[in-house]
Amino acid sequence: MTTVAKKVFDEALSLPAETRVVLIEKLLISLNLPTQPEIDHLWAEEAERRISQIDKGEVRLVPGEKVFADIRKKYRR
Repeated sequence: MTTVAKKVFDEALSLPAETRVVLIEKLLISLNLPTQPEIDHLWAEEAERRISQIDKGEVRLVPGEKVFADIRKKYRR
């Protein structure tokens, strides 16, 4: 952590909890991270893509029992 960042952090800790929450929210927004609705939409698109691959026979399905058996065998559990 840089000296400036440490100073900002130390000063932020002296703020009331509600003010720190607002500051945290603003910092997170500044990172331009995807929002939960965006994440949900991306997962829905991924699920639809995978369903389409299954319907078209583009992927080989493996039963869950075999997957877990292979994992147990590989890691001896």
